[in-house]
Amino acid sequence: MPVYKRILLKLSGEALEGKKGYGIDPSALKEVVEEISDLVNMGVEIGMVVGGGNIFRGLRYEEYGFDRVVADHMGMLATLINCLALSQIFKAKGVKTRIISPVEVKGLTQAFSRELVEEALPKKELLLFACGTGNPFFTTDTAAVLRAMEMGAELLIKGTKVDGVYSADPLKDAEAVFFDTIDYETFLIKRLGVLDLTAVSLAMTYELPIVVLNIQKRGNLKRLISGEKIGTIIKRRDE
Repeated sequence: MPVYKRILLKLSGEALEGKKGYGIDPSALKEVVEEISDLVNMGVEIGMVVGGGNIFRGLRYEEYGFDRVVADHMGMLATLINCLALSQIFKAKGVKTRIISPVEVKGLTQAFSRELVEEALPKKELLLFACGTGNPFFTTDTAAVLRAMEMGAELLIKGTKVDGVYSADPLKDAEAVFFDTIDYETFLIKRLGVLDLTAVSLAMTYELPIVVLNIQKRGNLKRLISGEKIGTIIKRRDE
């Protein structure tokens, strides 16, 4: 029995690149879809925000000599490519999807509305949120918090390559300390970096809990949704 009824899952584009290190790896794509399809079959209502860093990362605009606004729009379109790929594999698994985007692409995307959410999610349709917020200078982490609040999610889950939030990058610092729980204020003061600070600040304002976990460990999502303590939870400070 799932503990959470409605969630927003945030994945980086890197979750789809697998061992290739770029683009979309078919094996990684299928593994992600299988994991999430299990949750849909459990009755969990899911929205997803996927980054585009496996295709193009707007924050690297200076390396290319691009204008930041143009580069961010390129990054938004990269997220749409990832959503299209996910939708095809979900379809093959029997899971219906809708791609929702603030950037209109006729024939491919729909505009967000609460009516659409309340129509689609109870039917086990998975919502893929593409193109971030539709605005440059905002990350897909911030888009994830916005969409989570708009769809009335109980929890935002950030899938990463590490087990949760650490005091430093555990892939670079063997002395990094793991936090199983951390409040918004401490996260922001320490500038822990696994999540965009604007996103965490917005989540704090509306008390949206966030769990950061390792998406590459099969079964982690299902275990979390079933009530196990997995990863790090970022939440309001206990009084």
